[in-house]
Amino acid sequence: MGKNYEIDNLDQQILEELRKDSRKSFQEIARRLDVSGGTIHVRVNKLRQAGIIRGTRLLLAPELLGYDICAFIGINLRKAGDHVAVLEKLKEMPEVVEAHFTTGTYSLFIKVYAASTSGLHRFLVDKLQPIDEVQSTETLISLNNPIDRAVSL
Repeated sequence: MGKNYEIDNLDQQILEELRKDSRKSFQEIARRLDVSGGTIHVRVNKLRQAGIIRGTRLLLAPELLGYDICAFIGINLRKAGDHVAVLEKLKEMPEVVEAHFTTGTYSLFIKVYAASTSGLHRFLVDKLQPIDEVQSTETLISLNNPIDRAVSL
């Protein structure tokens, strides 16, 4: 299916219902959209096969789990080809929750969580900066996250 899958109005409504609450049952969505549960099941399966729905996630509140610091770190690599080795090392670090290849100033941009500023400092000094392929880093600390939502349809 892939790129040629046409999303119609019902698909959009289903995706919007799931975007609001991915734990909603197919029957609940069916009642809300006035279609059968089987229709919702078939449509969701097609959306998964097309790659539009990649899965569902449990969203945790990091601050309630003791992670008071959210930071974004721009990473400059020594050589462009070093990204494979660096990514493998970043995947082993539980503090890293996102990694992006970027244009502009940085080769990679990562999002990390730490319990405190000293925990972030230890992450930078003991884990990230010792990676041979990392030339330099710049850290930005998030003060607040007023908008956090899935992509809109």
